[in-house]
Amino acid sequence: MNKYLVIGNPIEHSLSPLLHNYWFKKYGILDSIYEKRKVDKKDLKEIVESVKKGDIKGVNVTVPFKSEILNYIDSFPNEVQKTKSVNTLIKENDKVVGYNTDQGGFEISLSVNNWNKKNKKILILGAGGVAPSILSSFIKKDGASKVYLCNRTRNKAEELKKHWDAAADSCGMLKNTIEVVDWEKKIELCDLVINTTSVGLSVDENINFDFDHYDNNKNVLFYDLIYNPKETNFLKNAKQRGNKIMNGKLMFLWQAQLAFKMWTGVSPEINDEVINLLS
Repeated sequence: MNKYLVIGNPIEHSLSPLLHNYWFKKYGILDSIYEKRKVDKKDLKEIVESVKKGDIKGVNVTVPFKSEILNYIDSFPNEVQKTKSVNTLIKENDKVVGYNTDQGGFEISLSVNNWNKKNKKILILGAGGVAPSILSSFIKKDGASKVYLCNRTRNKAEELKKHWDAAADSCGMLKNTIEVVDWEKKIELCDLVINTTSVGLSVDENINFDFDHYDNNKNVLFYDLIYNPKETNFLKNAKQRGNKIMNGKLMFLWQAQLAFKMWTGVSPEINDEVINLLS
């Protein structure tokens, strides 16, 4: 039996096993099973070794280990070097290689909703985990006009900005697009506000940020990368203000499709049946 895993901490919320096992059954890949496993930092080396030995065929990595896992794998493509974030592991030529399907999944999720990033103003909440992947989607030459980056620990946001500023020329990205702002500081109205933090995985959690100036603005999209629960307090509050809302379900589906194809060679269809599976 081929074993696949999603690892993280917390991990209870993950719907990855439901989705991937559905695809295994649908496409007749009956010798495979996908499970979730709660791990600590000390377990990462063992997980990578299991992939190298072939005991585990593929792994998805979620919070808070997307960056930490880089210390244990053998290689990764240039895009991972830029984002410093890995969410998919696979064995290639006796090496454990780390890929990032988050960025592709995120960009597809916006495009299928006819949302164009060109010349838009973006506010990103959070600077760890998946945030570098999200940020990289907006700072190309056909990307956003401004990206505000806000993290509770400002230094972490400053480090992320410094990293991308240094890579601007080699990556074909615009300089001076990113501006770090203090947490809760009121800035100009943006076209898209994204929560990349894990705040909201518990139903009683709130992001303490003042969005009162977004009242009755139907053009602004509030996007929470969390998909379970499907409507966090971040999104509930945005809906009450009259803003557009979107959760991370489509990003989750598309990044999963990219990983599934990488592991099996099969590109599963994302249709209403699959979307409703996660409802």
